[in-house]
Amino acid sequence: MDVKFVASVSIVTADPAESRRLYVEVFKLPLQSPDGGDYYFSENVEGTKHFGIWPLTEAAQACFGTTDWPSEHPVPQLSIEFEMADAAAVEAAASELRDHGETLLHPVRVEPWGQTIARILSSDGVIVGVSYAPWLHDGSGDELKA
Repeated sequence: MDVKFVASVSIVTADPAESRRLYVEVFKLPLQSPDGGDYYFSENVEGTKHFGIWPLTEAAQACFGTTDWPSEHPVPQLSIEFEMADAAAVEAAASELRDHGETLLHPVRVEPWGQTIARILSSDGVIVGVSYAPWLHDGSGDELKA
């Protein structure tokens, strides 16, 4: 597996309003919700490509297709996504994860916003994604944006 960089870090929260208070009001991070929903994020927090506050209900929907987090899985508090070179590399990384005994939360898929991703849940309850977000790369698909 060839991780290019950390693409995203998101706090997973059962209380989005309280998390927004902490990260927006106290830490003064420039997080916004362009669609007016509970997912607040920014691609302008130095040192990250994407930093977000991800409601637990939305994480459950993304991973399991339901708004309730399944009780048989540890409730996550964090999501981290590792960026691959392209969509084919995500497929290869997902296969490598399975070869190492990891269980994918969902198969490799393309999200509505164009990101190719597969996710696992680590033993300590972190949602870990392997992804390809084309906008984080230059037009060739194999060179990374500086």
